[in-house]
Amino acid sequence: MTELQRPAVAGATIEPAGIGQAVVAGVVTAVVGFTSSFAVVLAGLRAVGADTDQAASGLLVLCLTMGAGSIIFSWRLKIPMTMAWSTPGAALLAGSSVPAGGFGAAVTAFALAGALIALCGLIRPLGVAVSAIPPALANAMLAGVLLTLCIEPFKALGISPGAIAPVLLSWLLLMRVARRWAVPGALGVAVLVIWISGSFSHLAGARLAPVLVGVSPVWAPATVVAIALPLFLVTMTSQNIPGMAVLGSFGYRPPLAPPLLYTGGATVVGAFAGAHAVNLAAISAALAAGPSAHPDPARRWIAGVTCGVVYLALGPASALVAAVAVAAPAGIMAAIAGLALIGTFASAAGSALTDVTHREAAAITFLVAASGVAFAGIGAAFWGLLAGATYLLVLRLPSLGSRASASGTSQGRRARSR
Repeated sequence: MTELQRPAVAGATIEPAGIGQAVVAGVVTAVVGFTSSFAVVLAGLRAVGADTDQAASGLLVLCLTMGAGSIIFSWRLKIPMTMAWSTPGAALLAGSSVPAGGFGAAVTAFALAGALIALCGLIRPLGVAVSAIPPALANAMLAGVLLTLCIEPFKALGISPGAIAPVLLSWLLLMRVARRWAVPGALGVAVLVIWISGSFSHLAGARLAPVLVGVSPVWAPATVVAIALPLFLVTMTSQNIPGMAVLGSFGYRPPLAPPLLYTGGATVVGAFAGAHAVNLAAISAALAAGPSAHPDPARRWIAGVTCGVVYLALGPASALVAAVAVAAPAGIMAAIAGLALIGTFASAAGSALTDVTHREAAAITFLVAASGVAFAGIGAAFWGLLAGATYLLVLRLPSLGSRASASGTSQGRRARSR
């Protein structure tokens, strides 16, 4: 019997003690989730062609849809179900290039990825099929994409040591004493470096108020293959499925279809304002769902609602954040994004190569995805996944000799039976 299935005691009431603890946990979940990876989101959107205003609009929509989803599901289900943007998906975009058709083509791919996520909620066999993809290959694809991003802090250190060294040192020290705040703390030092460098003077005349920017879709088949399918796969395998597993580890068993329908639909609608993907929180989900949020599991939903409220409050800062990212000295934001992804890279690479059965296929997927190779306008992430899957299929095909032997044995058995 899980904690959530305890029998009710007649006349028992739930004391309000500890609600402040749940509220603080919700605030921490949202602040850490935002500050530790918004640089990855901006880098991803800019890499596929978004200008500063379009990237800020995408960040705003993501905050609003994440916040609304966290509030709705946590309140209605009375469990701490939090939403997040797809950090692996943003990392995938950051390793891409501007597609044929520009940002409009990328937006079309975002919407198609969202439609596929929603279909996983509507059509159960589709969700089962996605779950059947060897996790080693999906993790290897993600790790290959992340590799080039995770080395950026160290490349930037060689180019601008005076600006990057304080950021890296602060991250290292906080990893020792308060891991949760390592990336937000490094971001705070980066803001200080930006201020000292005088880069804030470049904000004069920049649009700092949040605004939604509509993006007209452009149909480009190569972009669908290069962006939509990998974005769908990494969002499902690295966010939605692990997100449900995290909730399950704390005794929560919510239905999967409604959150998939919401996140998929929000992704489709938000795509046309520049947002790439909304999904269930995975890593940060434990901050709101664990015992640190509240001693009573039945009261932790307050942390989920609080997280949503804070995300809604952070949305209006999107334009300012995007403007500061553009004004920052070269290498600063890339360093923050790379530091934010080191843990994800380590987890993905470890998961990819731990599975002995799929290790070689995962290694091929990783190497091709990390190579940056592109054919017919389709990026390395897709080709890496295809290369690993092809390797598995070839090795699993029965040899001609074994089939002939099996056929001969079958014929001999039939002859003897006569």
